[in-house]
Amino acid sequence: MRVIPMTEYAVLRRLELTDAEEMFWLTDTNRAHLRQWLPWLDHIKTVADTGRFISATLDQDMRNQGTHFGIWYNGRLAGTVGAHNIDWNNRKTSLGYWLGAQYSGHGLMTEAVSAYLDHLVFGVWNLHRVTIQAATENAKSRAIPERLGFTLEGIMRSNEFLYDHFVDHAVYSMLSNEWR
Repeated sequence: MRVIPMTEYAVLRRLELTDAEEMFWLTDTNRAHLRQWLPWLDHIKTVADTGRFISATLDQDMRNQGTHFGIWYNGRLAGTVGAHNIDWNNRKTSLGYWLGAQYSGHGLMTEAVSAYLDHLVFGVWNLHRVTIQAATENAKSRAIPERLGFTLEGIMRSNEFLYDHFVDHAVYSMLSNEWR
């Protein structure tokens, strides 16, 4: 599945190498915004770095380990949503996502995660469980699973090193029989 409809103005489209330039521009112009919560910004310095990331996601897709989609709003890349590999034996995965600052606060990510869950996680892949982790202080990211009815399972202390300090993560889950 390459395109997943969301709204009249937005779709999810699987990331392709041709998206590297626009994705790098979105990343580069949002460094301060993204750096607050995402640990990988220092590794993305050029369009080629972004291309390598996209290549890795395409390889992940070819190995049947999940896929990453661009969130396209009015024809522009607004962010991404994707699976962090699939555990097929246990029918579970975890999701990650981010948006450029100019696209935040309008429900776009909630809609994107919802469409991703409908069409892929609980649809095509028929998985049983999905988790989302977010830094405990990242209220905007935590609001996504909370709005979608995920269960807060707990807090993982000092779970991620973010440039110069550790952050705790809230862990949320959704089971297939709980979705919609």
